[in-house]
Amino acid sequence: MKDKSIVGDLINFRGLVYSPTNENGVIFLFGKVTEDLNMYIEEIKPGFPDCVARRFTGRGWERASIEFEYRSLHFKQHGHSATDCDLIVCWEHDWPGCPLEVVELREVIKSLPNKPIERPDKPTEKERPPVEDHLRHFPEKVGRLFHDFDERVKEISDEIWRKVIRVPGVTYYSPERVFVYVDFQKGGLKLTVFTRGEKLEGVKSFGYEKAGAKWGRIDLKDEKDLKGVLSVVKRSYELVRGAIKDNEPTGWYAPLEEAAREQAEEAAAASKGAA
Repeated sequence: MKDKSIVGDLINFRGLVYSPTNENGVIFLFGKVTEDLNMYIEEIKPGFPDCVARRFTGRGWERASIEFEYRSLHFKQHGHSATDCDLIVCWEHDWPGCPLEVVELREVIKSLPNKPIERPDKPTEKERPPVEDHLRHFPEKVGRLFHDFDERVKEISDEIWRKVIRVPGVTYYSPERVFVYVDFQKGGLKLTVFTRGEKLEGVKSFGYEKAGAKWGRIDLKDEKDLKGVLSVVKRSYELVRGAIKDNEPTGWYAPLEEAAREQAEEAAAASKGAA
């Protein structure tokens, strides 16, 4: 009888049908999202660490040593040194108290656009337009408001940088991860900000059970509201930096840590009761 084929969960992500079940699958998937993570690869090599990459910080490209693992805890089990590595890239993050930054691909891909498989002779999409291409479709007031907002956001930290997206708007990075999405509207700017579950003045929660728990929304319609909105943005920046330091997921589908713990405790109790 032929060997049985064992695959992971169905994800259909950018040509990868099933989720990784080993380290090789993690490496392949990482190659699909390096641009989304604002990184490029210099070297993948034998030995430890597996990869040398560069990550954009807003001022330039910072070197990052990466170790690939199927689960983050495998790094510890394999006896690797945390002082000789900057980043763990894995499918599943299962190492509480990990001393390194962890990129958990299982969470990362949930918030990324998924390009369907198409005929190779189909014309490619237009490259991302400059911000002025977007703003010319909106009232002059929106352009002035955005430029004032943009300059003030950059004053929060010289590590903050932005990316213009195809949907009329801009995303701001911490520099590692997005913490503010700005959508252009006829009446002003709509901001989606990272809150880490904290109540921020003027920010409305989305109220979803399974998504948006760590995000909220606030509008900027006039210059007089700029100071208050910038205070929220600054706090959002501090919160995302804290989440990264504590290796918490920050994506749209990331649950609040307290809720996640409660769910885990309930599951453990149910499992124990069934035994």
